[in-house]
Amino acid sequence: MALEEPDPSLASEEKVRKQEVLDSYLVSLASHHQSADQAENEQIHPRDLEALSNIQSNSPPYSIFSKRQKAFIVFLTAWAGFFSPLSANIYFPALTTLTREFNVSSTLMNLTLTSYMIFQGLAPTIFGDLADMAGRRPAYTIGFIIYIGANIGLALQSSYPALFILRCLQATGSSATIALGNGVVADIATSSERGTWMGYATSGPMVAPALAPVIGGLLAQFLSWRSIFWFLTIMTGVYMIPFLIAFPETARNVVGNGSIPPQSYNMSFLNYLQLRRSRKSENELSQTLSREPHGASQTPLAQKRKLRFPNPLGTLRVIKQKDAGLLLFYNSLIYTAFYDVIASAPYLFEEIYGFNDLQIGLAFIPFGIGALIAPITSGRLMDWNYRRVAANENFPIDRKRGDNLKGFPLERARLSVAVPFLIIGTSAVLCYGWTLEMETSLAAPLVMHFLIGLFLTGAFNCMSVMLIDYYPLSPSTATAANNLVRCLVGAGGTGIINIMVSAMGRGWCFTFIAAVVIATSPILWVLLKWGPGWREERRVRMETGKENSR
Repeated sequence: MALEEPDPSLASEEKVRKQEVLDSYLVSLASHHQSADQAENEQIHPRDLEALSNIQSNSPPYSIFSKRQKAFIVFLTAWAGFFSPLSANIYFPALTTLTREFNVSSTLMNLTLTSYMIFQGLAPTIFGDLADMAGRRPAYTIGFIIYIGANIGLALQSSYPALFILRCLQATGSSATIALGNGVVADIATSSERGTWMGYATSGPMVAPALAPVIGGLLAQFLSWRSIFWFLTIMTGVYMIPFLIAFPETARNVVGNGSIPPQSYNMSFLNYLQLRRSRKSENELSQTLSREPHGASQTPLAQKRKLRFPNPLGTLRVIKQKDAGLLLFYNSLIYTAFYDVIASAPYLFEEIYGFNDLQIGLAFIPFGIGALIAPITSGRLMDWNYRRVAANENFPIDRKRGDNLKGFPLERARLSVAVPFLIIGTSAVLCYGWTLEMETSLAAPLVMHFLIGLFLTGAFNCMSVMLIDYYPLSPSTATAANNLVRCLVGAGGTGIINIMVSAMGRGWCFTFIAAVVIATSPILWVLLKWGPGWREERRVRMETGKENSR
């Protein structure tokens, strides 16, 4: 009996029916995600300002990382940022000991601080561009390899020239961490929540200048100054364990909002295991529904992921912008005032109060408490003020997908928080000098230390966040520009601070420093008045450049 041939029309109808089922499933899946997005917005922010935003449900989120993942990423970022200022300041209590051991003057020993700050400013011009181009993880890894080698050398060396050179190398390796940290926050946090996350991320770099002398004082007093550098080596090795295992790549030029897998060499161990597991577990339907669109979306970005030699000139392009250049210059003066206080404290406290290495280190505790509170406090105030200004301007906020800052008074949102911090912090610097001049009880300069640590650090943090808002697509490069200017200006300040104190007296020296900050404060008014226009001009130039390149 002959077998009947299948009817072609029936096969065609079967194909059409399957396609209709698949299309119906896709439509229902998209509808489900849309309703879920709307429900999430309504439940989480029912009466918040975000309700003003007419969100397009089919646009991707700014970052796919959950709040818990962001907290872990920012924790490791803050820890990494701790190393650069920690290394700069941890041997403050041992400066007098090193001066005697190497038989050099205090001014010459202070040059090890100055040289550190110069390389702390220069190195991120390369690391920042590397991080924006190749990713955060490769830049972190290269920097820490250099840093570990320099610390081992410092622990073993026995001459002033070796100390000087290895300090420069140590600064080169560790300085990338601050620029990279701000870049990581810009990768995962929108403008409306960036202040809080940046506050957490910068808590490490900001508290280190004050906490480091305490650690250094304990090590120098009970072990030796060499133990300081062995401590840094061990601490870096401990940090690299969770970093290599779990820290994900976040650079938006590499992984987008986090949904695009990085290059194989750029994966953490957990990323590698997750990718391997997902490839094994995906069935044919999940590949059809999710992998094909995902592959199509990642193709344009993957084509742009080409390695090149880092270009430090990108940092100079940031500096030459009118608004960014003024902001960087003023921020560098605040940083110099901040750093002059802590760089001169070991010598002044030994001279006035007869402190040893341990006592000098412990005297920095109030400074450290203020510096620890500052970024978190200023960050929350910035986010609150951002929402307040947005409400007054009827500006819609989209925490999930990010805000278009065109037409938004960003300068007012950030600087109105910085101004009160600047007033109190500068006044504290002025009073600090005269408490030392009058040689009052120890309580007075320690209270001033706390106020300087809290308010000058808070002001510095506000302006650093605003700089990131200026350059959200290349935040590490922008932060590298910030490091370059502040470290070069700060290096000059710390190089001559002891000379200034000797020539002018303690009171008039710090009065002069406070007067410089006050005299240049009209820069903030200039940014408030003309900054929005300059920012819009830069945006138009960037868009025009993109159009011309096409």
